[in-house]
Amino acid sequence: MDAVRLILTGRRALADGADTRELMAEVWQAQALAQAIGSRLAVSGPPELRGEALGLTELAGRGCGVLDPPELDLGDLRAAQLTRLDDARETLLCLGGLLGEVGMALVGMASAAADETTYWQCMEAIDAADESRDRVREMLRKLAAREEVLSEDDNQRSPFGGAPCA
Repeated sequence: MDAVRLILTGRRALADGADTRELMAEVWQAQALAQAIGSRLAVSGPPELRGEALGLTELAGRGCGVLDPPELDLGDLRAAQLTRLDDARETLLCLGGLLGEVGMALVGMASAAADETTYWQCMEAIDAADESRDRVREMLRKLAAREEVLSEDDNQRSPFGGAPCA
């Protein structure tokens, strides 16, 4: 399934989460999906993104690691359903939105936490989501710079083919 579609599914599920257990499961799913997207970009994305994509993979993995893993069937794991990443820019824009929503949900859960363990899990997951979102922003910046360079290269080429005009 396409990354953007999975992200949108995750955003809807996060918005529909009724209790802390469901929200924690959706936060974990979002971090696992960010990890899978980072891995995909690190392996087959634009070369300029590979270092940041590896960082995203590590940070999102940390986000999963601080939370108790939800009891999910393999078929329900969105990260396992990722088969395509058609547009890196659109995927990163959507992923950044999802990670922002994850952070807001975690702040709400931390504020309402009934025990210290849940509170600290939320705080560490907030840090991981925030740092993951920073990586996404950096990748978007690098994509924009790449597109600008490619656009300048196209503008320097002669409309008649051949070498660029001096």
